[in-house]
Amino acid sequence: MIVYFSATGNSKYAAERIAAAINDRAISIEDDCYDIVLGDGECLGIVMPTHFWALPVPMKDYLQKMKLHRQGRHYIFTVSTYGTTAGCSGEEARHLLRDNNIRLSAAFQIKMPDNWTVAFDLSDKKKVEEQNRKAEKNIDRVIAMILDRKKGNFTHLRTPYMVYPITSKLFDKVRVTKNLTVEDSCIGCGLCAQKCPVRAIEIQNGKPVWVKERCALCFRCLHHCPKFAIQFGNGATKKHGQYTNPNVKI
Repeated sequence: MIVYFSATGNSKYAAERIAAAINDRAISIEDDCYDIVLGDGECLGIVMPTHFWALPVPMKDYLQKMKLHRQGRHYIFTVSTYGTTAGCSGEEARHLLRDNNIRLSAAFQIKMPDNWTVAFDLSDKKKVEEQNRKAEKNIDRVIAMILDRKKGNFTHLRTPYMVYPITSKLFDKVRVTKNLTVEDSCIGCGLCAQKCPVRAIEIQNGKPVWVKERCALCFRCLHHCPKFAIQFGNGATKKHGQYTNPNVKI
């Protein structure tokens, strides 16, 4: 089984490509797949984006709650999609799995367009298309290693796990929902509230309102808004455009 979290489609696409190549199935962690049964020789793949050099909040919560029922030997791997570096996402996953008496066999990474448009400019469609073409080769490379059941940490430019407590505190400050704003172009469709993975948004008086102090900061709401009415911070996101992976539907 391949489980994944995906806000704008990159990790979903990678998970589906990997699942098809190994004759398995891909399922979102948002489908309440907390109890997993593996027979002898079967695989468990965990695919997710990299948020602030670490695991996304929903994937971290999932790995802490997941129950693995197994027989025999297994091949368990992670795949981190990223823009500049997978950080310590693979190592963080290894620690969480170890706490659950699960041994990680391998950690991989796939470079893809990064939806963190505070820093990444995705307004040039041709440039983004080229990034996705290169990502296909990265996915093929990872698939080949998975088929060979390679073992080890194959992430590059990774950050040491010892810096995780620092980056985690920084992320907690950044993901305060008061940093998100709604422009007048909002039509009150409710898609943002419906799709929020941590249920941090409610529609009140026809407009989205963040009802939690912090959210996952996955930018699913920002990139799926049909009017591009949701923005973050000082306005860079408005200039840098919206993005969803063109190969999947979220």
